[in-house]
Amino acid sequence: MRVLVAGANGLIGSAVVARLLAAGHEVVGVARDTARPTRRVPAARWLAIDIAAATRPEDWLPQLAGVDAVVNCAGVLQDSARDSTRAVHVDGAGALFAACERAGVRRVVQISAIGVDRGPVTSFAATKREGDEALMRRELDWVILRPFVVLGPAAYGGSALLRGLAALPVLPVMPDTGELQVVQIEDVAATVEFFLASGAPTRLALDLAGPERLSVTEIASRYRAWLGWPEPRLVEVPAWLAAMAYRMGDFAGWLGWRAPLRTTARQELRRGAVGDPGQWTALTGIAQQSLGAALLHRPASVQERWFAALYLLKPVVFAGLALFWMVTGLLSLWPWYATGVGLIQEAGAGLLSRPAVIVGGVLDIAVGAAIAYRRTARRGLWAALLVSVCYVAAGSLLASRLWADPLGPFLKILPIVVLHLVALAIVEDR
Repeated sequence: MRVLVAGANGLIGSAVVARLLAAGHEVVGVARDTARPTRRVPAARWLAIDIAAATRPEDWLPQLAGVDAVVNCAGVLQDSARDSTRAVHVDGAGALFAACERAGVRRVVQISAIGVDRGPVTSFAATKREGDEALMRRELDWVILRPFVVLGPAAYGGSALLRGLAALPVLPVMPDTGELQVVQIEDVAATVEFFLASGAPTRLALDLAGPERLSVTEIASRYRAWLGWPEPRLVEVPAWLAAMAYRMGDFAGWLGWRAPLRTTARQELRRGAVGDPGQWTALTGIAQQSLGAALLHRPASVQERWFAALYLLKPVVFAGLALFWMVTGLLSLWPWYATGVGLIQEAGAGLLSRPAVIVGGVLDIAVGAAIAYRRTARRGLWAALLVSVCYVAAGSLLASRLWADPLGPFLKILPIVVLHLVALAIVEDR
């Protein structure tokens, strides 16, 4: 069977692709950026399509030639400068479903979210439900699967956040969070494969709820034990501080970063995600793994501990570096402007002293802004390294005495350079 998987580079999509390939199916993976997936999974055929921009059936029809079934795993948590819930969940997905109907691709599996049919409270839930309803109206053999928090060996978004929380010396207890019935990625992928098989039930929506109800704190505590760290001390987070954290996540989203802690996550977590796993087992015969059983089967490695410990440090590193460059640039253009001009004049730059300080300040601000914005962060980090080397080289020629300065202005550049290299190593989201 040839299966087209939309959102094939995401957490669920990549697991579905691997499962289908292992079962001997031919997979066409659709992702916004296919350079890295093509290298990682060469067994699949990859198509670079932004589902948010492919909003006409004609955008999909050529890609459906010879395709037997479609799995739509594409989804975004919240609107931002980079993402649109409506464009992905309604416009793009609706165009794909219409194209399937026209092309005669009858079998369509849609990954939705548990609870979207129970009075959605966010644009994520509302658009997911609208996309589900668009599929239900089609003359197709559709199946809608509704998990919520999906966990597995790979970690991204909310699943990565849980590991990051587990690494903290104290475990923050966020206010107003409901119970969750987390599911394992292997069970979700197996369910997708089940419903793609000939003769499987169709035209149904199925909640994928795990076998136990857990709080966010309980999930993070189990991950902490899995990672081999002692029982943490619990700290209640004040509502105002939690609200600030969610708003900061929103701001990061508008800069292009896909922060898992955003106001949409707050509203969805407040509602919780629970359901009856009985129908899932009855229809498919799949016995859902509990979190404890799943973790028992894959012992944590040092790589897992590194990831968990670095996860919540990553935004601190990038925010710190961006602020460092922008603030130093602003300081050199105003309160330290005369000092900088004097220093460069001392080195013999003459009339070029003032323009040099202005250019340097503007360059620092530009580097900081590039690091802050997700799409240019990598280039900003490389630019920061280049500028640092140039500063040291020029300073060594013009004011070599600064190497012997008790405050070590040149020596302090070395750990800054190292931190930029660390940031380059962890810049990827998945």
